[in-house]
Amino acid sequence: MKNFSTVLVAVDFSDSSDNAFQTALSMAKSFSAQLLVLHVINEPVDLRGFYVPHISFEKLEGEIKEGAQKMMESFCRKNLADFENYESLIVAGLPYEQIISQAEEKSANLIVLGTHGRAGLDRVLFGSTAEKVVRKSKIPVLTVRLEE
Repeated sequence: MKNFSTVLVAVDFSDSSDNAFQTALSMAKSFSAQLLVLHVINEPVDLRGFYVPHISFEKLEGEIKEGAQKMMESFCRKNLADFENYESLIVAGLPYEQIISQAEEKSANLIVLGTHGRAGLDRVLFGSTAEKVVRKSKIPVLTVRLEE
């Protein structure tokens, strides 16, 4: 079996990504690997051309980043109290692009992602971040489906 020294797991704080996180944490412990916990803030639609009362676009972006940071800190405190070899990352962009980019930049040997198991019209309309990462990544990808 390949020895993984750096495992990247993408989290969106859903049950599906929490399930994938638990798998990634278990693997990081088993291989004495560094765990990279990545959250991608999906770039919001540029609302500058529209009237949005009481909030500027820059303020909205700031609040989204601040909220993501608080969620990540809480997530790490709750789930990584007994594991020190990790780094949390929050970046903005298209999720599949950032997952691949961060994995390459941080020299990850494995990407772990949760999948919602969407099918049919749901998948056509919303796409699948996991599917795009699997298709485009040069780094091995493990997808973990949430048991229903």
